[in-house]
Amino acid sequence: MSAPATTILVFSHRPEVRAAITTAIGRRPAPDLNRVHYHEAATVADVLSAADAGTADLLILDGEAQPTGGMGVSRQLKNEISGCPPIIVTVRRKDDRWLATWSQADAVLVHPLDPISAAETVAEVLRSHALPVVHG
Repeated sequence: MSAPATTILVFSHRPEVRAAITTAIGRRPAPDLNRVHYHEAATVADVLSAADAGTADLLILDGEAQPTGGMGVSRQLKNEISGCPPIIVTVRRKDDRWLATWSQADAVLVHPLDPISAAETVAEVLRSHALPVVHG
């Protein structure tokens, strides 16, 4: 029997950004974690719906998304949803990392994404939020 997958919701209005994120992280960000299943969201409504339903273990939000960026969505979710899943925000410039503090995100990734760094960041966030680890 295979282990259940960890569900990661990836939000951006741009499909190429969503693809870059999922490609960088891969299907298993670390050997000690479950495989990853991605759910892509192109609108804020999709993100809010998934967060309300509790269907995602981790949210990765594009800070540059239009018309509403991932940083604002992160702050909204962290303030409105009890038991909000962990959130990673992506930014285009290293200098924008400080904005993640305002957004209350758990971590930040900077484009262009480095696959090793992206996978390590996702793994650290998943581990720190005590998702069950199932080997298989």
